Amino acid sequence: MTHLNSVNDLREYIKGLGEFRARPIVAGQHPTLYIDHSQGAMIKGIREKDYLFSPCKNWVEPHEQMGLSFSAGWNHLKDQIKLKRKWNKDKSIDINWLLASFELPAGLRFVQDTRDSQHYLLTVTERMTIDALVAKLLMIADRMAVYPHVERFLK
Repeated sequence: MTHLNSVNDLREYIKGLGEFRARPIVAGQHPTLYIDHSQGAMIKGIREKDYLFSPCKNWVEPHEQMGLSFSAGWNHLKDQIKLKRKWNKDKSIDINWLLASFELPAGLRFVQDTRDSQHYLLTVTERMTIDALVAKLLMIADRMAVYPHVERFLK
C-alpha cells in the first residue's frame, strides 16, 4: 500500500501509473453502477443519460459519445474530485482505478470525449441487453483498485 501525504504525492503516484482510467465516487457507493435515483433516472443501476437505450428500454445501443465517465489525466481527475466534494460536502471521496493493462469485456471500449482530451467514456460498441451491460460493469468494478479518502488532499 502506497502512503500519500499531499496532493503532490498523489500527482506523482498517478504519473507513475502510466495510462489509467479513474472514477471518483462517494465512499461506499458502487464504482460502476448507481444505487439510488439521486443522479437521475436509471435502469438496473445504469443512468439513462449515460447510455443510449432502445425505446423498449431492454437494450443498450452503441454510441461513440455516450458511456460511463472516467478521467484519464490529472487535471480532469482533480476537477471531478472537487465536483464530487461540492455535491457531497459531508462524505469522503474514493478514487477507483483501472490501469491500461486491464482488458475490457467484449462489446465495451474507452473512447475519448470529443470535448475534453482527459475525459473518456466507457462506451458500448455492440447492441446488448441491459443485463449483459450490468454484468460487464460489475466485472469491471470487481477489477478496479481503490484509493480511499482522497478529499484530504484537496482541502
